[in-house]
Amino acid sequence: MKKVIFIIGGLLAGTILFAGGGKDTTGVLTIGATPVPHAELLNLVSSDLAAKGITLRVREFNDYVQPNEALIAGDLDANFFQHIPYLDSNDNWKARLVSAFGIHVEPLGLFSRRYSTINDVPNGALIAIPNDPTNGGRALLLLQSRGLITLNSNSGLMATPRDINSNPKNFRFTELEAAQLPRVLGDVDAAVINGNFALEAGLNPVRDSLIIEGADSPYVNIVVVRKGSEDDPRIKALEAALKSEKIKEFINTNYDGAVVAVF
Repeated sequence: MKKVIFIIGGLLAGTILFAGGGKDTTGVLTIGATPVPHAELLNLVSSDLAAKGITLRVREFNDYVQPNEALIAGDLDANFFQHIPYLDSNDNWKARLVSAFGIHVEPLGLFSRRYSTINDVPNGALIAIPNDPTNGGRALLLLQSRGLITLNSNSGLMATPRDINSNPKNFRFTELEAAQLPRVLGDVDAAVINGNFALEAGLNPVRDSLIIEGADSPYVNIVVVRKGSEDDPRIKALEAALKSEKIKEFINTNYDGAVVAVF
């Protein structure tokens, strides 16, 4: 969601190669993705692309910086892990990369090991939020939407704890790399966790969160390419494959509302 200063994460060693066995091969398509749900969805369409002569390679990342840097460097043809506010948070990325199409929303949620409802979270509770500008701001906007804090009116999507002007329960905030948030959940009173990292940790945002974004969240997860590559036939084939009834049905069946298709 893997910014700016975000995640010190490593590229997973595995590269998954799906061999295309058809004639008239149109080439290899290498995509960087975080494991859940992005890589899962890509793996589901490998055979569809192979039927069109496209060999799909999925490289899994556990952070939100390396996929954009690898795409700019030419090591990837596309990546699938982020939303537009995150892409636009870095001037270099914004200048060189562009959204090709959107697929789904992963609602952000507030989770706790200690409390079962938001009303149980006590005064002075320590709440962990992502430390990158877009997801940190997104976390604070979620808390504001439930009346837990109030932000300065001009803080916008990049709000930080410094923009809080009303905090009735005197919550304390710690900003951490997004991938670390599930691992520190037992050490804080609550944490706002991105949907993909929650899923990887066995947390379902719909079932397990104290509060959750609505399905109308503007943070649609997108497939990103270098500028000028939007009309690459391989990218168009990928779009058709991902925007299929097969993928929509898989999302609806397997993620219990923690991932919401937007097509």
